[in-house]
Amino acid sequence: MLRPLVLGLIMFSGQALIAQDIILEQKAGLSQVYQKTIAAENVLSMNDLNVEFGYVLYQTEIETHTESEELELENIRDYAAVYVDGQLQGAVNDSRKSLALQVKQGKHQLQLYVENIGRITYGPEITDNSKGVFGEITLDGNKLQNWKMIPLHVRNYPIKDLVFEQKKEGDDTPGFYKGEFETKQLKKIHLNMTGWGMGEVWLNKKYLGSYWEEEKQQSILIPLEELIAGKNEIVIFELKNNQQKKVSLSTTPIFK
Repeated sequence: MLRPLVLGLIMFSGQALIAQDIILEQKAGLSQVYQKTIAAENVLSMNDLNVEFGYVLYQTEIETHTESEELELENIRDYAAVYVDGQLQGAVNDSRKSLALQVKQGKHQLQLYVENIGRITYGPEITDNSKGVFGEITLDGNKLQNWKMIPLHVRNYPIKDLVFEQKKEGDDTPGFYKGEFETKQLKKIHLNMTGWGMGEVWLNKKYLGSYWEEEKQQSILIPLEELIAGKNEIVIFELKNNQQKKVSLSTTPIFK
């Protein structure tokens, strides 16, 4: 059962309203939005995969010989959360293309969850508009091959079709998280995403917007017309900070 947690008061035009943390107790696994897997010896860009925007999962098997080995990507656009055996190692982007993997010696599954933040639509770089991962990827100088690439149907997937279960302890893989809050007075409020990493948000099964921890603004406006007098449902897709258990409401936008 989903339980909104009440945490004190906020004021709207001199009237006190209940403020809440929204507890996210249920999770839908990301495999529900997997599209057809493409296998290739080398990684393919999103352009080659016919993915215009959104997310692609790149994965392959690696073998490590020390407990810290350097992962290097020739090209990454625009951002990737890096996992080994389902555990977050960190993130890479177009200006930070390497990451030390901290894992035990042996065979592991490497997963790169890549997001295309947006395409260039003007200027001299418009002809160099590849997205995703392309070029060589090496681990300790050795080229990684035999990749599986899975487009993720995240933003346009029917939220009503997701199957949610109680979130399991220790499961920090990307996925969809669901919670509820109640309001009696319909006023414009903001969803405070502080502490979350990168992802998308839906309110009452309608797409609300995206967020990224590196942006200055750390909140998403909830339009008055999207609120329901009574129980409201929030669904969050999170790419990397999957240890988060709650999100909060605010009467004002939140900035770093």
